Amino acid sequence: MQITTRNLGLTVDDSLMRVYVAAPKPEGTYPGILYYSDIYQLGRPITRLADRLAGYGYVVAAPEIFHRLEPIGTVIEPNDLGRLRGNDAARRTEIAAYDADARAVLDWLKQDPNVSPAKLGTMGFCIGGHLACRAALQPDVQAAVCCYPTGIHSGKLGRDPADTLPRISEIHGEVLLIFGTLDPHVPAAGRQTIVETLQTTGVSHHVLLYDADHTFMRDDGPRFDPVATDCAWDEIIEFFNRTLA
Repeated sequence: MQITTRNLGLTVDDSLMRVYVAAPKPEGTYPGILYYSDIYQLGRPITRLADRLAGYGYVVAAPEIFHRLEPIGTVIEPNDLGRLRGNDAARRTEIAAYDADARAVLDWLKQDPNVSPAKLGTMGFCIGGHLACRAALQPDVQAAVCCYPTGIHSGKLGRDPADTLPRISEIHGEVLLIFGTLDPHVPAAGRQTIVETLQTTGVSHHVLLYDADHTFMRDDGPRFDPVATDCAWDEIIEFFNRTLA
């Protein structure tokens, strides 16, 4: 379906957070998705993916994850310097700040007239995959899609050690984990740690493995894999359609 896009501002901890919103154009009430970028924030490769999800019938709200450190509207270039800049911003952001941002966007989705407040999910890529998993700790999140999430297995997310894995039993909804077998940032041992924890705690989950590299869903770089991306999208839409029906 056709979509609309806009930007809105939410103030969190006295910092203005830009949120990119993509939503179905037809009038109606739809599930809401808290949607996370990778370390490069909201460039077009990321917003194109948000637009695509919205076209399937979801209100997608994507916050700038480094709004406390970067000027509003900043898109970090995906090159060597950008990688250093993005990783440094991630390192300097407190875990509590990430959690406060998640709560702010979820609360906004719940009051939006086009969102069904009982149907909330989350999705993210790379660090955003970790943030999506962490957002699933919120009791009103029913479904989480975590695409090649970094730092869950190692406890690395921000300024403080992340307690996401020890708290995984707090997830009430379902989790879909998407990994590339060639991803050096989430090696096989790390994937196994995450999956074993989910199994031990009884959290409902599904794991998809593709013969692909890290960030294989970004369409602006050499690691882009269109076949794996299309296959992953089929699974993502089926997952959200089922869990947020």
